[in-house]
Amino acid sequence: MSAFSRFTPLVSALPSTVPFVGPEAIERQRGLTVKARIGANENGFGPAPSVLTAMRDAGADIWKYSDPENHDLKEALAAHLGTTPANIAIGGGIDELLGQIVRMVIEPGAPVVTSLGGYPTFNFHVAGFGGRLVTVPYVSDREDLDGLLDAVKRENPPLIYFANPDNPMGSWWDADRVVAFARAIPETTLLILDEAYSETGPASALPSIASLIDLPNVIRTRTFSKAYGLAGARVGYAISTPGTALAFDKIRNHFGMNRMAVAGAIAALKDQAYLSEVIAKIHAARERIGGIADANGLQALPSATNFVAIDAGRDGTYARAIVDGLMQHGVFIRMPGVAPLNRCIRVSVGPAADMDLFEAAMPQVLKSIG
Repeated sequence: MSAFSRFTPLVSALPSTVPFVGPEAIERQRGLTVKARIGANENGFGPAPSVLTAMRDAGADIWKYSDPENHDLKEALAAHLGTTPANIAIGGGIDELLGQIVRMVIEPGAPVVTSLGGYPTFNFHVAGFGGRLVTVPYVSDREDLDGLLDAVKRENPPLIYFANPDNPMGSWWDADRVVAFARAIPETTLLILDEAYSETGPASALPSIASLIDLPNVIRTRTFSKAYGLAGARVGYAISTPGTALAFDKIRNHFGMNRMAVAGAIAALKDQAYLSEVIAKIHAARERIGGIADANGLQALPSATNFVAIDAGRDGTYARAIVDGLMQHGVFIRMPGVAPLNRCIRVSVGPAADMDLFEAAMPQVLKSIG
């Protein structure tokens, strides 16, 4: 298959891959139909009716570009968080923001510290800009803060990534420990504190905004994809000092935000009553997933996210057999990609109908694979 001859050496050397294979691709490749979409850490309960109304109303103006300064969304977020708009940068989901951060900080060959088995999209961006990943294994199914800090001291990296609560294991550290970790990072190393699941975890896991807002070398990333149910709208934001947040303006696509998505995000912030209802549903669904795991002789790990990691008790081959077997029943789930975390399967929360399909299929799959 022919390709353009003057791609950069870096791009030419990279594998043709994406971090995740979507359920749509699985349907096409395997000729199956996804009946329970509980594998992508989406929020199957969906956004508030008020959000959908706001997005429909904004549709009449879709011929216009969205405000390149994202003024109204920044104002709404600042009021919600207790910051100033200058502390906030807006992007098309956390994934886009991660790519922008890596672009701002990483030169070819530069070391980047992260956890072995942590969020693979971040690694994808690092590879795309020529960075050198330095990975630290999980300890007891949590990211190893001491190990990450040791790696920073050893490598002197320009960038470190840490998610709290964590993807893919759903584990978390309490806020006091996170703040101490962040403040121990040298000022010459930029910490990405990924808080995609900030709304779904215990309050004790979330550092206050004030506790880190003075640190120029900390960027906290959050999203409307999870608790707010807007994964397809692609709206994320970063929180940092005004000087650090301003750096995004140097490289971002100023007309990159979707006008209807922005309207939906603003409406979502206003409807905190609905958010509370959804979070209660997420907690209840986590409990149900745990019960299904227990009924089938498996162990659900504690979770602060909108998914539950279930220890399948063997190895990655066995866990993969469960994932593939469930897909034969139309139940789409995923698993961590790196040993020993890949002994687990990962099940996202969803409506009762999705949970029913998962519950019915699980014993059949386990029996079939032995």
